[in-house]
Amino acid sequence: MNTHSLNVTSLDHINFYVKNLDESVAFYQTLFGFEVKKEQPEENSRIIGNDAVKLCLYEDSEKAHPGGTGHFGFHVQNFSDIVERCESMGVPMPYGVVDWEKSRSVYIVDPSGYEIELSEIQGGGL
Repeated sequence: MNTHSLNVTSLDHINFYVKNLDESVAFYQTLFGFEVKKEQPEENSRIIGNDAVKLCLYEDSEKAHPGGTGHFGFHVQNFSDIVERCESMGVPMPYGVVDWEKSRSVYIVDPSGYEIELSEIQGGGL
């Protein structure tokens, strides 16, 4: 490791544009239990998340997906519950369960079309 490198330990936050702020917040609250951490009405945005993950969602249907983000990932402790939970909510899972390195992942699609990787083992066990 380069002694001048920064020591990154986890994903801090992601900012992105969504088609419908209320619909997107409800999706992340229902599926992941995220809470609204800060209302930002002057920017038509909200910061949501939990102690480990923060998402800053800005409503702008013109800028919403497709954008520069291929996908982003969350490590999920209760991985075995993902398929059943997503099926019950009608959340698209375009690839089913995918084996990768030492882990498994499920890719889902949020209401604005963003692809989210839900992984069994943090960082694929790398």
